[in-house]
Amino acid sequence: MKSKFIFLAAIFISLSALAEDATNAAHKIKIVLIGDSTMNDQGGWGFGFKQFLTPDAECVNAAMNGRSTMSFMKEGRWTNALALHGDYYFIQFGHNNEPGKPGRSTDMPTFVSQMQQYVDEARAIGAKPVLVTPLCRRQWDKSNPGKIKSSLTPYAEEVRKIAAEKNVPLIELHDRSKEYYEKAGRAEVEKFSPIKTVDGTNTIDGTHLAGNGRVLMARLVVEELRRAVPELAPHLLAEPNPAAVKETIPAKEKDASKN
Repeated sequence: MKSKFIFLAAIFISLSALAEDATNAAHKIKIVLIGDSTMNDQGGWGFGFKQFLTPDAECVNAAMNGRSTMSFMKEGRWTNALALHGDYYFIQFGHNNEPGKPGRSTDMPTFVSQMQQYVDEARAIGAKPVLVTPLCRRQWDKSNPGKIKSSLTPYAEEVRKIAAEKNVPLIELHDRSKEYYEKAGRAEVEKFSPIKTVDGTNTIDGTHLAGNGRVLMARLVVEELRRAVPELAPHLLAEPNPAAVKETIPAKEKDASKN
């Protein structure tokens, strides 16, 4: 009788182990993107990033046009994003925290406090936060042609400090994108800069990305990610797979035309 019990127990343990292995094999690594339009699928690098993922990983892009650390929370987007139960949350803000954006702008202490809150609350659900310095604006320095004078430098500096203080992986997109723009040159980067109309006049959009620019900047993110979060390296392709991602239609929401 005792031998029969041991035999049945062994079978039960084996079946449980098989079921657990099957569950683990079926689980996809879920990466959730949190930020503004420079990260979303339409005018940001999110669309390109999805093309670098292997089939056993997925990316949910929750980034939305015109949002700052403050407005993203106030609208309940952060609560909704946490409900997705992602394994990783990539967090990138700064553009809309800058002065002059009613309902979105914050002072720097508020920006820092809210970025810290994103980190703490992601960890509270068992997820791993990854901080991303904001994509550099293509603000060419009139007094020093060929160089960029970025208004986002102070935000990038604060994000680096938060990452160091809280031991959070950091993707250095600000300086990497700035370096890329300056090396490529103004004429070259304008090839992937959208055209926007201001007071009836077409002008170059130096903030957002179009066409292959979304993949070029995503490649920088992937390079940084391999270094900062090495456990994700097996889930990243060496080259993008455009066939794996369908172009998305921009969401029709308030402030959708803003970054």
